[in-house]
This record gives sequence, structure tokens and C-alpha cells, in this order.
Amino acid sequence: MTTRRIILATALAAVAFTVPALAQQNQVVRIGASPGPHAEILEKVKPIAAKNGLDLKIIEFSDYVVPNQALAAGELEANSFQNQPYLDNQVKDRGFKLVSVGLTVNFPLGIYSSKYKSWTEVPDGATVAIQNDPTNGGRSLLLLQDKGVIKLKDGVGFKPTVADIVGNPKKLKIIEIEAAQTPRSLPDVAAAAINTNYAVDAKIEPTSAILREDPKGPYVNLIAVREADKDKPWVKALLASYHTPEIKAFVAERFKGSVLAGW
Repeated sequence: MTTRRIILATALAAVAFTVPALAQQNQVVRIGASPGPHAEILEKVKPIAAKNGLDLKIIEFSDYVVPNQALAAGELEANSFQNQPYLDNQVKDRGFKLVSVGLTVNFPLGIYSSKYKSWTEVPDGATVAIQNDPTNGGRSLLLLQDKGVIKLKDGVGFKPTVADIVGNPKKLKIIEIEAAQTPRSLPDVAAAAINTNYAVDAKIEPTSAILREDPKGPYVNLIAVREADKDKPWVKALLASYHTPEIKAFVAERFKGSVLAGW
């Protein structure tokens, strides 16, 4: 073999050895998300994260309980589906050592109806469905109060319950069901409070809400990780990948104001 061929063979062997090694450098980050906008946005984050050394594995969950359980158990590295009041409630009630490391997007909550075009059409004594978890159900009650539909006790904070209603002029019957089931309840109730991600997943146009939350307060969603991981380099890389002009532009174009960038 000539010297030239030896050099070429050596170089090719080096490349063959190096390429697989480079391919394995990206750190796998399993991130839980609820179906709809959260997962869709993360799909757009994924190629940006790859350039920042992360291999995002997006795992969808159909409810609001399992993603935090999975994160606390080490089955995920992060999740993206909840706001701060919900995370605080989970940490308090379940003892999870989870923290927020950065904000994502805001989903203004809506009250929807398949029977009525406006809230004024909703009759007295009608049934309205809200979520059965304390944070989202409380958020729906606060929305109804903000719009003058009900009155709540003073000092109820962000987690009022149906028992805290002290004024109900329309004598509405308010029932509580699992958040993920609220879109399916529409044929059976006059109206239902539906989180935007579930509305989008059910092909309900968020701007069709007959009552809609103002984009304010602590309801911007977040990325959560285990407390022990909060300062790790991959967390910084994940946030840098999400908080980009490209993702902000995608949110604005794709969701037309029904989902708002919160960073």
C-alpha cells in the first residue's frame, strides 16, 4: 500500500470512528407535555434544541396529574403543561420536589358553548361545567366572577371552590369534571370552562369562547424540572432553545392570539 493510500485509509477510519461519537453527544431530555399547543410548540423547539446539544423526546400525557408524577419519579427530565398555581398546589399536596425554571406561553381560559352564541343567551338555572382540580376549577370560578356571573367570598385567593360562591344571580348549576373531559361535555351542558390546549385538541376555535379570561395574573405556563436538576447545563440549553425569536414568531402565527408567548 502506498503512503498516500495509508494516509487516506487512516483518515477514513478516523471519520468512521468520530461520526458515531458525535452523533451520541446530544443529551437526551425526556419532556412531558399535554396534547395540543404545548406538544406542538415543543416539536418546533426540538430542532433548535438539537443545535444546542439536546435530543428532546416529547412524551404526551392526556391529564394534568401524571406528568408531575412521572417527573418526580425520574421518568422525565422536564415537563411543559402547567402554570405556577397548579405546580404550587401539586408540590404542597403531593410533596413533589419540583420547581419552575422558565416561562413558556399563556392560554387565556374560555367558557364555551355548543348551544349559545353569547353568554347573554345562557338561561337561568343552566348547567355549567368546570374542571375538578383545585387550580383550574378555581381559575374558572374567578373568570365567572370577573365577568359578573357569580360572586365569591372575599380572600379566596387563586383556588376558590364551588362552596365559596356567595352570589349566583342566574342560579347556575356548576358541576365539576376532569379537565380533559370538558370539551366532550359540551353537548350535555349549557357551557363549559375549557383550557385552551384541550379546546385546540378538540378542534374548538379558542376565539369562539362566549366568556374569555383576560391575559393577566399568574397563569403563564412554565417548564418544570426536579429541584436537584434546576442548575444543570441542559436546563439552560432547553430554555435558550425555547426562548427564541423563531418560537415567539411561530406562536404568534400559528395560534393567532389564542396562545400568547409569556417570556
